[in-house]
Amino acid sequence: METLESELTCPICLELFEDPLLLPCAHSLCFNCAHRILVSHCSTSKPLESISAFQCPTCRYVITLNHRGLEGLKRNVTLQNIIDRFQKASLSGPNSPTESRRLQPQRPFTATISGTMAGTIGGGGGTSGGSARGSPATSSHSHPHANHTNHANHTNANHSPAVVAKMDPRISCQFCEQDPPREAVKTCVTCEVSYCDRCLRATHPNKKPFTSHRLVEPVPDTHIRGLTCLEHENEKVNMYCLVDDQLICALCKLVGRHREHQVSSLTERFDKLKTYQVSPGRVSDAVMEASKTSAAQTLENNLTNLVKRNSELENQMAKLIQICQQVEVNTAMHEAKLVEECDELVEIIRQRKQVIAVKIKESKVMKLRKLAQQIANCRQCLERSSALITQAEQSLKENDHARFLQTARNVAERVAMATASSQVLIPDVNLNEAFDNFALDFSREKKILEGLDYLTAPNPPSIRDELCTASHDTITVHWTSEDEFSVTSYELQYTIYTGQTNFISLYNSADSWMIVPNIKQNHYTVHGLQSGTRYIFFVKAINQAGSRNSEPARLKTNSQPFKLDPKTAHKKLRLSNDCLTMEKDESSLKKSHTPERFSGTGSYGAAGNVFIDSGCHYWEVLLGASTWYAVGVAYKSAPKNEWSGKNSSSWVFSRCNNNFMVRHDGKEMLVEASLQLRRLGVLLDYDNNSLSFHDAMNSQHIHTFEVSFLLPVVPTFMIWNKSVMILSGLPVPDFVDGVTSDFQEQHQQQQQQMGLCRQESPYLTGMKSCH
Repeated sequence: METLESELTCPICLELFEDPLLLPCAHSLCFNCAHRILVSHCSTSKPLESISAFQCPTCRYVITLNHRGLEGLKRNVTLQNIIDRFQKASLSGPNSPTESRRLQPQRPFTATISGTMAGTIGGGGGTSGGSARGSPATSSHSHPHANHTNHANHTNANHSPAVVAKMDPRISCQFCEQDPPREAVKTCVTCEVSYCDRCLRATHPNKKPFTSHRLVEPVPDTHIRGLTCLEHENEKVNMYCLVDDQLICALCKLVGRHREHQVSSLTERFDKLKTYQVSPGRVSDAVMEASKTSAAQTLENNLTNLVKRNSELENQMAKLIQICQQVEVNTAMHEAKLVEECDELVEIIRQRKQVIAVKIKESKVMKLRKLAQQIANCRQCLERSSALITQAEQSLKENDHARFLQTARNVAERVAMATASSQVLIPDVNLNEAFDNFALDFSREKKILEGLDYLTAPNPPSIRDELCTASHDTITVHWTSEDEFSVTSYELQYTIYTGQTNFISLYNSADSWMIVPNIKQNHYTVHGLQSGTRYIFFVKAINQAGSRNSEPARLKTNSQPFKLDPKTAHKKLRLSNDCLTMEKDESSLKKSHTPERFSGTGSYGAAGNVFIDSGCHYWEVLLGASTWYAVGVAYKSAPKNEWSGKNSSSWVFSRCNNNFMVRHDGKEMLVEASLQLRRLGVLLDYDNNSLSFHDAMNSQHIHTFEVSFLLPVVPTFMIWNKSVMILSGLPVPDFVDGVTSDFQEQHQQQQQQMGLCRQESPYLTGMKSCH
């Protein structure tokens, strides 16, 4: 009964399921517990109605909710009925004289659980695939005490002769409270229990899932036991693996090697194979006639399917022909578009050629006009100089001294002036003008023309992890792209990382992705993130031709910063003004007593001013010269009048002089640490259920608690001498992150090998008291 009760226990409230919901991951959860999970994610900026997803507490699968919220999830009616029967059976107690007769012993419930598992696999929490579909029991099964003839007829028509046996009047009810038990009137093949009329009415109401139970005339227990699974002892086979062609039980499908295989109900597989395996000469003519009719019906069905398939192939071929015609049309359209675009380019080049040629001609005319003017000036100067030279030569030929002196001075002045004016006669335009300002360089345009092609989507951008930065609620993402000139904009997408390694499946399946569109620069800062949480980021480069995604990047926010809460500090502790340092002070200060304050002799503690219910958080404690302290976390309900770790609501690492130990629920275990430990690192990974302690200076791991946290926790600190200082809001160091990843991987492998769900241990295995 204890094993059965553990299967019917909610992983959150640790009580029997109440109004259980059937999650898409096949696990179940109380409706109220699921509601509490949603409430824990609420905040002033995020109301309850806006929460669209939460994680399964058993497997961490992300459950996506529709607009109806939790009401949109299916109720696990079968599991609720099993719990009701289990509670009713438990009322009689283990010492009841009829307990062994009633349960024989407990096997009916085991069979019911197996049937329920098969039904959940086949129909999502209803009935098993083949036994309910098309079964007369579903339609003709009235109230159990009204008429049982329909069940007997149903059984005789659809089940093997091994199950239907002659009624034995000595078969007794296995569920009766009285001694001796009443005579059985029906045997439930699903439950493997024989019932009297009164017990049958009490245990099999006219509602699902009991309408699908197979009721037959009373038969001995040995006739209904059936075949057992080869891999799981005492488990009856109740389904057929289509991949391995093998009979299996519900455990094989849930946790065995067949859990990924396609299965079928035994009835469905029996009816399918029976049509093709009837052997002439071994059955009666009536059976052969029925087999022929069944074979004809099967052939007709197959022929109908073949005709339907041919019709589908014809439609498919018509679609392919239509696509070929469309390809021809699209090809002609794109060829015409190509010619049109190229002709436009040629026309642009022709027009630019004419414009540049006109500029060259205009420059030529201007230059020639200037040169002609200068040539005319030179010719005029040349004529005046020639006349002056002639006059001077004639003066030089004069022999009369008086006449020479009369003309020589005037001629000399004119020659000097002509010489001076000829020196400033410099052409304005270089006679070797080469039109350097009209140099043509079309190399860039030629390269662009040579690269003419259809526009393609840009290459995927690359996220630069080394440039990305984070705080406790923001992450700045940086990326680069090889096709900057062809990118129109970027789009940033991100979601919380749940540990799924298949990023393609994660990207295609997750509904909780946040999208930031139309980013023009190569970086973006995301605000409002959860502290101490890992995120997955994608960057999409977009242009007119399409888009491409970057490789995923895993980035995380820093831990939630916090300080010591003065309202919780013991009256013999003195806190600094910034509430980051606490010191033992024997002088009793006048502090008002509150329920949040540590009290009692020796409980010299203080708590942080933050409650943590998600994410990964890291802080360090500077121990100084203190040799007697305790550091850890605790629930809000942890007692404040005793040492942390002395109860089941707190977990601490402690030093007592030269001894280091971890403590929880009054159990202590010595651990190895250096006496020179001066900086203690604490990593709380709430989502992965671990609390670890590290020597931050020497990068050494000390100890890890594995805890399934049920409530938010608060950092706690206790000292008995000296003082300590808290450093919070720190990023997780690489050596701590590596140790945590290895621990999580080992733990997941152990859980997979054991096939167990993670449950909270009330104390550490192997702990012993140091007192």
